[in-house]
Amino acid sequence: MLPYPAQEFIRKVRALHEQIRSEVRAQLLQHSSEWLAQATESAEGDTQFRIDVQVERLLLQFCQQWAQDVPFVLVAEGISEHGWLALPQGTDEEEGQFVLVIDPIDGSRMIMYDKRSAWCLTGIAPNRGRQTTLADIQIAIQTELPTTRQHLADTLWAVRGQGAFGERRNLLDGSTSTFRPRPSSAPDLRYGFASIANFFPDGKAWLATLEERLYRDLGSLDVRGNPLVFADQYLSTGGQIYELSVGHDRFIADLRPVAFRHLGYTTLPLCAHPYDACTELIAREAGAIITDEYGQQLRTPLDIREPVAWIGYANPALRASIEPVLLKLLHGEAER
Repeated sequence: MLPYPAQEFIRKVRALHEQIRSEVRAQLLQHSSEWLAQATESAEGDTQFRIDVQVERLLLQFCQQWAQDVPFVLVAEGISEHGWLALPQGTDEEEGQFVLVIDPIDGSRMIMYDKRSAWCLTGIAPNRGRQTTLADIQIAIQTELPTTRQHLADTLWAVRGQGAFGERRNLLDGSTSTFRPRPSSAPDLRYGFASIANFFPDGKAWLATLEERLYRDLGSLDVRGNPLVFADQYLSTGGQIYELSVGHDRFIADLRPVAFRHLGYTTLPLCAHPYDACTELIAREAGAIITDEYGQQLRTPLDIREPVAWIGYANPALRASIEPVLLKLLHGEAER
């Protein structure tokens, strides 16, 4: 149902990602953090910063050229009301032979201050029109956009049913080495990293309370004051997927939409969106488990305005121990 073999898609997308990585690195070296961090507009999905602008131009130019070979639908921020754009321009959406959903810089807020790697994320799915969802993605690629203090950068990719793969590039000499992403095999959270995302003030107290209650019910709080679970608030969904895929984190949940609905928000503040979660296939193909807030596979439509709540477990043993407790707490709270 896709016009190219998977490896051709991966080759093409990796070329785009490498261009984006080079552009981001050049901007970091050329401009101050204050300049890069100036907001330019607030789009339907997220706030846009100066660091995003040139990269989005590069993305659109690359995709317009690609579409001369085969028509497709691009899903990204800032290109239309719902984030859908059929290419070449003037093509009807139904003529697109696939859907390319992309977040060119996932983690703008970190990389524009040169704090921590951002990620370029891409998912490829057959074109099922506006009914296309995260569950339809068959190929996923994510490329690290490192800080200027790093000389190593990773790329991960996966094809549905074929496993996950990785490559580490030395940005100084261009050399590469390959690896297979492997999630943690630990059966519990003791002395490992786990987190429920609460990046921003909105909903922070509700989410933090949920997290504390979860760890208490799991027996992961040491009453003697010695912490058994370490938290890492990685402000990038792609970054969280990476940490889960390569064995750094054992459990991650981003439940902001649930918190906001519980708190009575009529308009949801900043949440993850489908373009943020478009590489969750990589974690699943590596052996991790990714679900929605009900324990089901993510099936969010590829609309940039749609919120995504997701839960990630590094292995089945962790899911078996955490999920029943978390879902009971989560939906017990949400229904009150």
